[in-house]
Amino acid sequence: MSETEREAMEYDVVIVGAGPAGLSAAIRLKQLDADLNVVVLEKGSEVGAHILSGAVLDPCGLDALIPDWKEKGAPLNVPVKEDNFYMLGEAGGVRVPNFPMPPLMNNHGNYIVSMANVCRWMAEQAEELGVEIFPGMACSELVYGDKGTIKGVVAGEFGKNPDGTQGPGYEPGMELHGKYVFLSEGVRGSLAKEVIERYGLSDGKEPQKFGLGMKEIWEIDPAKHREGTVTHTMGWPLGSNAGGGSFIYHLENNQVYVGFVVHLNYKNPHLYPYMEFQRFKHHPMVAELLKGGKRVAYGARALSEGGYQSMPQMVAPGVALLGCSVGMVNVPRIKGNHNAMLSGKVAAEAAYRAIQTGRSGDELHDYEEEVRKGAIGKDLKKVRNVKPLWSKFGLTASLALGGFDMWTNTLGFSLLGTLKHGKTDAAATEPASVHKPIDYPKPDGTLSFDRLTNVSFSFTNHEESQPCHLQLKDPMVPISNNLPMYDEPAQRYCPAGVYEVVEKDGKQEFVINFQNCVHCKTCDIKDPAQNINWTTPQGGDGPNYPNM
Repeated sequence: MSETEREAMEYDVVIVGAGPAGLSAAIRLKQLDADLNVVVLEKGSEVGAHILSGAVLDPCGLDALIPDWKEKGAPLNVPVKEDNFYMLGEAGGVRVPNFPMPPLMNNHGNYIVSMANVCRWMAEQAEELGVEIFPGMACSELVYGDKGTIKGVVAGEFGKNPDGTQGPGYEPGMELHGKYVFLSEGVRGSLAKEVIERYGLSDGKEPQKFGLGMKEIWEIDPAKHREGTVTHTMGWPLGSNAGGGSFIYHLENNQVYVGFVVHLNYKNPHLYPYMEFQRFKHHPMVAELLKGGKRVAYGARALSEGGYQSMPQMVAPGVALLGCSVGMVNVPRIKGNHNAMLSGKVAAEAAYRAIQTGRSGDELHDYEEEVRKGAIGKDLKKVRNVKPLWSKFGLTASLALGGFDMWTNTLGFSLLGTLKHGKTDAAATEPASVHKPIDYPKPDGTLSFDRLTNVSFSFTNHEESQPCHLQLKDPMVPISNNLPMYDEPAQRYCPAGVYEVVEKDGKQEFVINFQNCVHCKTCDIKDPAQNINWTTPQGGDGPNYPNM
C-alpha cells in the first residue's frame, strides 16, 4: 500500500476489467436500478484491446442479459453450421464421428465471434444505460478499509521512472471507492491474485490449472473458405509431450481463426509451446487451407482449466471475483464466455439486493451460492473430471473415460466422484536432465513465423521509461536455479519472446524484454520457482488486438 495522497471518487460498484463478466455486471446493475453509480475500469487502450478468445460463443449468457441482442445489433453474425473433430498424426488425420459425443459437445445454436467486438458492443449497451467506462486506466492497487475490507482501487497512475520513483510527469492516479468492488480481470489477474492470497480463498480447493492459448487470424483463399465451419484437433504435434489441441473457425470475410492450446502442466521444460503451434500449421490438412493466405493478427492468452473443483471462494469483504478471475471455462467445450457473462449478471443482482438493504463492504455470499448451485455450477460440474483424467492417463484413455463420465453426468451421477488435480502447473515441471531436448524446424516465413515477427502482429506497445511490470522476487533465481535445473524454461514458454538468457562479459544474464509482453500471464503461472510476479503496466499499454 503506497502513501501517495490521491483524490477519491465514490461509486456504488467499481468494476475492474471490461471483459464479458465485468460488462455484464455493469449492464445488469443499471437494468436493475438506473440510479446506481457504476464505473468500469479497463487497462487496455480501448475496450476489446486486450480481449482474446477462440471463440465459439454459447449465447445463453447474452440471452439472459439482453434477450433482444439480435435486434440491438450484437456482432454474432456467423452461426455454426458444421462441427468437425480430428485426431491428427504427422501426415494425416482421422475424423472422429460426432454421434458418440455427449450432447453438451454439440455446437448447434452457437456462434463464431470475435469476443473483442462482442465486448465493444456490450460497452456501447452499458454506456447507453449510463455506465461510466474508462479505458486506458490500469488498476495498480487495492484500497483497503479500516477493518480489512476492500473499499476500492487505485487507477490511472502514470509517469514512474524505471526504478519505481516518481518521474517529472508523474500522475498519482485516483482512488475509486465502491460499496462493492468486482474484479473481472480475466485469468490470473494481479488484483484477484492478491485477494485470493490475502483472504485464503483457495484454501481447501484444488489448485487452479491453466493452458496457454495462441491464436492467429488468417485471410484465406475464398475458394477454401467455409463460413460457419468449426474444426478441433488433438494429437500431433504434441503427442505425449503435452495435453492440448487446436481450433480452426471460419468466420465471415474469408477469415479464419487458427488457434492452438497447450496445457501448462507439461513436464518437459524443453517444450516450446509457440513452436508447437507453428509446427501444427505445417500439417497437410492445415497447410492446404492456409496456402495462398496471409496472417493478419496474432495474440496469446492463458486460460483457466481447473474447472469446478478449482474455483476459489469468490467473495471477501467488499469484493467479488467474476468470470475467469474464478475460472469458469468448460474445458471439453472450450467455452467460458457464457459463464463469465452469467457470473457478472448474478454478481450484479447480489450487489443490488445488498445495496437496497443498506449494506456495503460485506461478503456477497448469495452470489457465490448461485454460481455454485445455479447454471454455471451445473455446467462445470458435469465435466469436472475431464481435465484430471487427461492429466493422469493421457489423451486416448481420457477421451474414452472422459466421454463416459460426461455421459453419466448428464444423467445426474458420476461413478468417478470428483477427481483431484494434484500439482500446480509450475510444480509439474521436471528437471531438464531427465528429458530430451526437442528439435523444432525453423519457421519458413510463409506458414510459420518467428516470435518477434508475430508479436508485431499483436500491435503491442509499452512505454519503455516505466518500471518493468514483470517483477522477479529474487533476481538471482533465473541464472542460479532455473538455468542449471530447468534450462530456464521462460525462454520457451513465453509466447512473445519476453525472456532471454544472453552472455555478457563471459557471464550468463537473464534479460526481460517487457515491451514485448502480450499480457498472457504464462510466466506468472509456469515459472517452476514461482519467482515471476506479473503486475499491470501503466494504462493503455500492452496489445491492441483488432477483432480477436
